Amino acid sequence: MKSAKRLPTGPLLGLAGILGFLLTWELIPRLGVVNPRFLPPASEVLGVFINNLGLGAFWAAVVDTMTGWFLGLLIATVAAVVLGLVIGSSNFLRKATNSTIEFLRPIPSVALIPLAVLLFGFRIESTLLLVVYASFWQVLIQVLYGVADVDPVANNTAKSFGLGRLARIRYVVWPTTLPYLMTGVRLAAAVALILAITASLIIGSPGLGKEIANAQSGGAIAQMYALVLTTGVLGILINMGMRVIERRTLSWHSSVRGEVVV
Repeated sequence: MKSAKRLPTGPLLGLAGILGFLLTWELIPRLGVVNPRFLPPASEVLGVFINNLGLGAFWAAVVDTMTGWFLGLLIATVAAVVLGLVIGSSNFLRKATNSTIEFLRPIPSVALIPLAVLLFGFRIESTLLLVVYASFWQVLIQVLYGVADVDPVANNTAKSFGLGRLARIRYVVWPTTLPYLMTGVRLAAAVALILAITASLIIGSPGLGKEIANAQSGGAIAQMYALVLTTGVLGILINMGMRVIERRTLSWHSSVRGEVVV
């Protein structure tokens, strides 16, 4: 009996996709489809990217961006969890705040850039304001969904056994809400990085966005693309890290235990 052919695994397919993208990028300017002045070949950009790894100024910009990302995500997550549990646990508060949440949530964070500049100038606090605002809603909505998904029978049973509000939150509400929370944090992590870079790019606060703007205005096109490539690498690393944290945090949950490990 012939054995079935083994298909490439996820990581191999991902690597093949990256190599295909880089090859396409390399060929487009070399074949004259796009002027190499505006889109340098991938090999040239990768050379600049590797050279940046040895520069202190490059790592300082990375640290500034990741500092805004981490602090903003942390503040947004803590605030969203606390408010989400409080609002979600009360039908009155849920109904009273629903219209306000639906009004504020769609407002783009970039619309707050003038306010951020007026309040904090070009410091990192401006970045934090935008990151916190954008990330907060991602987590809050998921926490509210999680609290609403709590089994009323389990909640009433806990009440009948004499568990107080805090005990019910710990043993009944929290386990149900945690998978929703992790989803919200993973989504918020990506949004936080986007806003950290956007704020730096537009406002001029310290970070990779400011360096991208400086490279563009100075005509260092290859350097500009290398910095853009850096933001993509950071996004991949953050997504991978958040998935690892999610799997470990929810190792007891059926959604994780049911995953097939290849």
